[in-house]
Amino acid sequence: MRIVGFVAFLVVAAFLLVVPAAMRPFGEPRLWEMDRYFLDHAQEELAANNVCTAIVFDYRGYDTLGEATVLFTAVVAVAAVLRKLKEGEA
Repeated sequence: MRIVGFVAFLVVAAFLLVVPAAMRPFGEPRLWEMDRYFLDHAQEELAANNVCTAIVFDYRGYDTLGEATVLFTAVVAVAAVLRKLKEGEA
């Protein structure tokens, strides 16, 4: 039992030493090329002052539309089930 505890201690200690060394500094993005493109071209391509809004509604418009459709369908389905339960039709 002492060996298992010692091994567990070594694993946790190694984890606590390796993970902080592998982390990058706070706020430093891993892939910044795409971010720079959006920041540089959002105003001229989309006439949008808010880059976040430009990304969600213009660059990723179809994806956002799909997510909204799935959310709407889920809400309608839950409302239909709850309505049947309320009326006692279940």
